[in-house]
Amino acid sequence: MAFFAAARDAEKGGFRACRRCRPERVEAPLAERARALIDAAAGARVPLARLASELAVSPAHLQRTFTKALGMSPRAYAERIRGERMRQLLRAGHRVTSATYDAGFNSSSRAYASSARTLGMTPGSYRRGGAGMKIQYALVTSSLGRVLVARTDRGICAVYPGDSDAALERQLAAEFPGAERRKVLTPFTEARQVREALDRGATELPALDVSGTDFQRLVWAALAQIPAGETRTYGEVAKSIGRDGSARAVARACATNNVAVLVPCHRVIREDGGMGGYRWGTQRKEALLAREAGSREG
Repeated sequence: MAFFAAARDAEKGGFRACRRCRPERVEAPLAERARALIDAAAGARVPLARLASELAVSPAHLQRTFTKALGMSPRAYAERIRGERMRQLLRAGHRVTSATYDAGFNSSSRAYASSARTLGMTPGSYRRGGAGMKIQYALVTSSLGRVLVARTDRGICAVYPGDSDAALERQLAAEFPGAERRKVLTPFTEARQVREALDRGATELPALDVSGTDFQRLVWAALAQIPAGETRTYGEVAKSIGRDGSARAVARACATNNVAVLVPCHRVIREDGGMGGYRWGTQRKEALLAREAGSREG
């Protein structure tokens, strides 16, 4: 009896693959192959039954496997792809109607329903870069360097640590190009609270005004439950929200967090104990974790 690590190795040894099981089709992770098929459809709808048939598995098995690996169903993933495509088209100046259908939506109502979950505003508003929004922002100095704190009338919408005021202001403008942005020289209360949180781990945190998908919000809510001075792995966060196996999707949700420290994505690390990525630099992540650990011990 002989054993091989992969079907292609067995074929090299003179064996023939089963024509019914077709093992060569299951060597790559099922979810990754399904995702590749959805991506290749470029926004066109791919029914679950047809997707499962292409991959020679049952629809139920595909649904479970895909959702476990990516943190969302094939349908939700396809909708996210259409939403991202619409974002690109709207940002490029396309009209809402043409962007709707070019992105793969078959009706304007579906596009508007999707945008409420993925854009945080209607397609028309997003095309105008958040036109109509009024944002006030301040720049403060903290233990992490300079920090831009921005707020709307509903709460904090951005917290960006960085080294250059000009770069931070450009980042805010890129995120909200159509909004009315006003800089204040005297830090407002929420900006001072953020500085306290960065420097001393203050627990009195301001309200937030952030938008994200249902999955992102689920992850961010889980991050808020991690006590200061403790860490969780991406896999542990995925398990805590009932999405065991979606560690990579959790990592992507952390990377899209727009409010440093207030949504504590710095408390999530790799399975091997490494820092992992951090939008505002691993040195800042290490500094935050070291400060929190010291405060906890003290």
